[in-house]
Amino acid sequence: MSLNVDDDELVSEMDEAPSFASSLPVPNVQEMVRNNPLQVPERYARSQEELEKVNHMPHLSSEVPVIDLALLSNGNKEELLKLDVACKEWGFFQIVNHGVQEHLQKMKDASSEFFKLPIEEKNKYASASNDTHGYGQAYVVSEEQTLDWSDALMLITYPTRYRKLQFWPKTPEGFMDIIDAYASEVRRVGEELISSLSVIMGMQKHVLLGLHKESLQALRVNYYPPCSTPEQVLGLSPHSDTSTITLLMQDDDVTGLEIQHQGGWVPVTPIPDALVVNVGDVIEIWSNGKYKSVEHRAVTSKNKRRISYALFLCPRDDVEIEPLDHMIDAQKPKLYQKVRYGDYLRQSMKRKMEGKTHMDVARIEDSHLTKKDD
Repeated sequence: MSLNVDDDELVSEMDEAPSFASSLPVPNVQEMVRNNPLQVPERYARSQEELEKVNHMPHLSSEVPVIDLALLSNGNKEELLKLDVACKEWGFFQIVNHGVQEHLQKMKDASSEFFKLPIEEKNKYASASNDTHGYGQAYVVSEEQTLDWSDALMLITYPTRYRKLQFWPKTPEGFMDIIDAYASEVRRVGEELISSLSVIMGMQKHVLLGLHKESLQALRVNYYPPCSTPEQVLGLSPHSDTSTITLLMQDDDVTGLEIQHQGGWVPVTPIPDALVVNVGDVIEIWSNGKYKSVEHRAVTSKNKRRISYALFLCPRDDVEIEPLDHMIDAQKPKLYQKVRYGDYLRQSMKRKMEGKTHMDVARIEDSHLTKKDD
């Protein structure tokens, strides 16, 4: 299927597409490194206090759960139990046998070509100041904020009427169709996982998927240039995801993703052809905290660039999320109030990424936001 459209179709799609949040313009990191590889501007350097808090635990990398999606989708009880443990104890896992292998390398090759383009060419798809579609950075909300050592291409991929195709790169040739095919296949995998999450949360397979009809799907391709002093910067600040689940493809040859576990940071070592999956805030709220959305971040490398591909599956704007009734009892009182997902998403995008502070709008113990309607 080709994504080429005429002007009338493009205008109608633009009319339908929602906006999310504005972000202040910042320098292009890839270009900055190209011009002066040894420079780390002050706005990117992490404070000594922040650096001293880091507790690396690479010895736990091999313990990050790996789940076979073919077995899981067939209802294999052992694999369902592994999923339950992974969501409770880690909030992250890797999946194999997902059937997307043929699309992974095409996406990697085309994205690599895109980021090699001159800055003038990439800037044809630069994000608008009032939205997050396109090439640039998101979550930049103040001039004093410490910046991340990365650039990104951010696109809404589903529903198709939300696509702003003027931000979809036409170079390299065929990139639009490659993105479309990749996003479609990964969405299929995500929906299979949401079905399995529904089962381990004590419901029929279709229940959680029913809350994702016409669901929002966004793709963020992150480019992390090398850094001469990688210990001073972060590619992506610590945060949890506002999604239901996130599916991430990593480069095979460089580790950059780190997740918080047992009070430290555990690198998620890439497994060739695997996808990394993490629980988002929506699952944490629906499960009343049984499954946690876990803080994660990206670190940089001294000698290698890294590209990662995060696909976020989210409910529609108008879906109201709160703990499911059967997840609440005397031992586990209700931890979150009801929130409209679109409001939750936009409020989180208007603030810098800072751990899980954005979840305050849903937490019941946050008293100033828990007033009941009269």
